[in-house]
Amino acid sequence: MKSTSSAVSSIHRSLSEICTAAGEDRWENPRRFSGYANRFQLVLNQLLRPSPPENLPPSVQTSLKGTAVDLAKAAETMSVYRNKGKIFVLINCQSLCASLRERTVAIGGWLALLDSSLHDAPDLRKKVIDLSRDMKQAQFRVTENEERVYCTLQKEGQGRQTSKAVQSAIIMDLARALGIESSNHSELSKQVKHLKSDLAQSNSISERRILISLEKIVDNWSLHPDISSQQLYHDFEDDAQISPFKNFLCPLTKEVMKSPVVLESSSQTYERSAIEYWFNRCVEDGRDPTCPVTGQVLTSLNMKPNIGLAGAIEEWINRNVEIQIKSAVQSLSEDSPLADCVEQVLDNIYKISEEHPSIRYKVRNAGVVVLIVKVLKDSSKSVGSQLRSKALMALLSMARDEESKKIMLAEGITRLAIHSLIGSSEKEKEYGVKLLLEFSSDKAYCANVASEKGALVLLSGMAGDLEHPALSNLAEEVLKQMETVEDNLQLLAAAGRFEPLLSRLREGPDDVKIEMASLLGRMTLTNSSKEQIARQSGTILVELLSKREGRAPSLEALYNLSSLDDNATILVDSAVLPALVDALFENQDSAQQVKALAASIIANIVSKPGQWELASVDKDGNSMQSEAIVSGFLGLLSFSAPQCQVSILKILHGMASSPQATESVAARIKSGDGLKTIITFLEHPEVEHRIYAFKLTRVLSERFGEDLACELKPSNKLPLFREKLLDNQSTDGERSDAACILANLPLSEDDLKTVLGANFVKWTVTTLKDKCCGSNDRISRPISSMVEGLLGLLLPFTRSSDLQIVNVIKDYRLMSIFREQLMFSSNPRVKQLAALGLKYLSESGRALAASGDSEPQPPHGFCSSLVFMCGRSSPRRSTCPIHDSLCEDGNQFCLLKSNCIKPLADLLSDEDTSVQIAAVEALSTLLLDSTSSNCFKRGVDELEQLGVVHAVILLFTDSRPGELQEKAIWMVARLLRAESLVPNISLDQSLVRALVEALKHGSAVTKRHAQEALTNLKQISGVSGKASSQTLTRR
Repeated sequence: MKSTSSAVSSIHRSLSEICTAAGEDRWENPRRFSGYANRFQLVLNQLLRPSPPENLPPSVQTSLKGTAVDLAKAAETMSVYRNKGKIFVLINCQSLCASLRERTVAIGGWLALLDSSLHDAPDLRKKVIDLSRDMKQAQFRVTENEERVYCTLQKEGQGRQTSKAVQSAIIMDLARALGIESSNHSELSKQVKHLKSDLAQSNSISERRILISLEKIVDNWSLHPDISSQQLYHDFEDDAQISPFKNFLCPLTKEVMKSPVVLESSSQTYERSAIEYWFNRCVEDGRDPTCPVTGQVLTSLNMKPNIGLAGAIEEWINRNVEIQIKSAVQSLSEDSPLADCVEQVLDNIYKISEEHPSIRYKVRNAGVVVLIVKVLKDSSKSVGSQLRSKALMALLSMARDEESKKIMLAEGITRLAIHSLIGSSEKEKEYGVKLLLEFSSDKAYCANVASEKGALVLLSGMAGDLEHPALSNLAEEVLKQMETVEDNLQLLAAAGRFEPLLSRLREGPDDVKIEMASLLGRMTLTNSSKEQIARQSGTILVELLSKREGRAPSLEALYNLSSLDDNATILVDSAVLPALVDALFENQDSAQQVKALAASIIANIVSKPGQWELASVDKDGNSMQSEAIVSGFLGLLSFSAPQCQVSILKILHGMASSPQATESVAARIKSGDGLKTIITFLEHPEVEHRIYAFKLTRVLSERFGEDLACELKPSNKLPLFREKLLDNQSTDGERSDAACILANLPLSEDDLKTVLGANFVKWTVTTLKDKCCGSNDRISRPISSMVEGLLGLLLPFTRSSDLQIVNVIKDYRLMSIFREQLMFSSNPRVKQLAALGLKYLSESGRALAASGDSEPQPPHGFCSSLVFMCGRSSPRRSTCPIHDSLCEDGNQFCLLKSNCIKPLADLLSDEDTSVQIAAVEALSTLLLDSTSSNCFKRGVDELEQLGVVHAVILLFTDSRPGELQEKAIWMVARLLRAESLVPNISLDQSLVRALVEALKHGSAVTKRHAQEALTNLKQISGVSGKASSQTLTRR
């Protein structure tokens, strides 16, 4: 079996083959697969970035090896789509489609194996799950038209006989499937020749029959005379028409001849193409050529032009054309001409122009071109889409006359043609875009078209319309002509067509590259466009940073691209960080604007963790989180322009918020005296400075709360946070950050009274209730952050022994507040804080019970009057098994009476370890040594009824060595002191095995508790610490 590295190399090769030419795919199925391949490439890059392939988990390696095989086979199928002719693909469309579908589903299955290995990378895991699901549900299909052509070609492969009508149908269906007009004989022939080349090595009889049949049908189609091409004159009045002489008509086609020839052997005159077709048919049938009129066998196939007849026909045509032009002018000049009459006139003018190009000047000089444009300008209901289509068709034909083209431009044909692109019929759109294509050979006209409002958007939309391939191809040709004009590049890019601009950015000289970068910096881009541009031009833009004149335009473009989070990886891989850091730190010539732009780009990149942490950012190999770089940012804070300061604060906040970098960055900010610098921005007059100063201070307070407090107290800035919190004019973000900062500071009793005060609890509880009740079950990020901060602010009060604060806790029912947050919040930090609040209140409850102060105090403040007025009866009191004293229902210092035990037990199965630890600590306060043995037994019985015992045992057996295991095993050991639990729990072999493992491999504390628990279970001797024979037997 191939190694994982080989599999990864194979995947990269396959992805390179698939994605390189993705934009040139002519078929929907390979385009769809290329989209999946592009998404898979992003996932693969992110998956392989942290470690080499051989160090990946086994499931990931298996997935990559399986994916490599199926992706290689898919690349082979894609090669057929791209390298074989269109007809060959149509013949094999079913098998090709089935192959892509099979490979896509298989790759989706391999991707599903990655799910279990990506729990530490939730963003990547979500992308993998989404891609796996999409690929398993991928819909590759053969279009109805392709299906019809496929079935028809398969029947042709059976060697069946087909009539002329069937042949016509085959041509039309085939042309639609190929994206060409059925009248485009040269392209049809070209495709058949391509098929012949594709089948050169084929041994299939069926495919050979298809090829032969198609060659014949296309040849016949191209040579067969158009039986309707000469019916120009039958709708005029008899007195206005000169009927043709009989000898003007070809005996075979019954139409006026264009190139009459005389057969030397029979002296009969025919239309040249018709008689040649007849001769060829005779040869194909294996018989001697004959004269169709006389039936005689011809000894010679020589023929010569009938010059006299040709002259007579030309004279007859000129006279009839003049009559028709005169009639056309008369009809089109009427105030309200009949639609049917106008339609017939337009048909006649078109046919005159097509069949007699040399006479176009007569049409033009008679003013017919201006009159036809007038028809297009008519917005009345009488001029419908069909009539506009006919007018466009006639003008398209006349546009081959240069003077007529100038007249059309002067009459405003550009806007009329563009307006036709939104017509109600396909024909109107077709002739409108054909007319634009006819004019687009002139560069000045191209600029004129591009400047028309909505023109490029309409053309781009039409070019991407796969349901109408003929229109799509025409629009694509027009756009390619537009791309040749430099002034059109920005307009084309604004319409979503970036390749011309990017091509010049990649391949042009420096001055052109700088101009293109400047355009990118000024444009408003969609997210998909930003990603496309970053992939194709990120490296070029970084290279431009080294050129003085290209620095500002390149930075503006990079700033535009960096606003998309997903571009962080692309830009980091393009080595943008070293260039940006150089512009900020080392380049003394950099203007303030350049520094501000560089800082803004870095801020955008570091705002999303996981992309930049390990990247080298200078010639010394320092990373963004290195001491030199962090110190550099802190130094710039004091001397930079205001806009640059904001960006640096964003950078420091982004780095300090990254799970991978937060510890090192925060430590280096502290060691670099950054706390003092950052604090000065908390009162900055500019809002944005304050916002990011508060955000950064909040992150730092989580690690260095004590150091931060030491910096804040001498300057008396602690009240600033309280004022900010109470200031309704401040942003929600500032207030929530202020709350969290205060919550993270180690405040003493004096600080509580001085900075917060007892009345602050009332405000905090009220605000907490308002935030939660007003959120409609969906708490936004600022509100969730505010709740987190408010809960943190309540924690210092829960640990206070001050009698006034104890009464405040009772009055505002803090334990109930914490319980509600425990039950209804989805924020892990909120649940952790709520559990800690319950822990501290429970500990305070034990202290109060021990001191004899557990008797409830009369209600204070406003509540007392309500109690008096309502005559509330005294709450029911009973002896609490936890405190071994009288406790009222709803006691705010008793977890049992406040119904907090069950919610805490539910938290033991939470996904967040910090939440589990906090829940265990809170529940552990129920098992302290301060109660009597009888009370302890009653307490354990209560815990068993509430499911705590089972939950704790399950948590311990599932936990790994560490803090959580130590705290869980402490509870297990305490619970097993109750002899009533031992008989049932001793039968739990999973618990016994977990305790034995803890005894063998745990820390000293864990071993001590494990030994106690096993001793209580009578599994080991209390003296020796060795496993008993009973344990060995059960094992």
